Amino acid sequence: MSNSKRLVVSLSETLYDEFNRALKKDCKKRSEFIKEAIILYIRDKKRLDNISYMEKGYREMAQLNLEFAEMGFARDIRELKEYEAKLSESDLPNDNDSEKRRYILC
Repeated sequence: MSNSKRLVVSLSETLYDEFNRALKKDCKKRSEFIKEAIILYIRDKKRLDNISYMEKGYREMAQLNLEFAEMGFARDIRELKEYEAKLSESDLPNDNDSEKRRYILC
């Protein structure tokens, strides 16, 4: 315990009473109880900070992701139109002697 530091905390009367009730309920020493409370607080704070950081990242990427999705959709539409144009070119009225097949466009 040579690396330990002392901590002095001032509590309101209400909080002090609640603290004592929690100590009795958990059957722990004050220093152990406070140490665990601090560790839990730091873990929870880090977790909430990470969630906030990730949320910020998702919000920043939202517009970029939307643009990528729209680019892909526009490309799909363009390719579909090109495909339909090729199909319609092979659907000539007098192609009985032609090797091209007739397709029905729906």
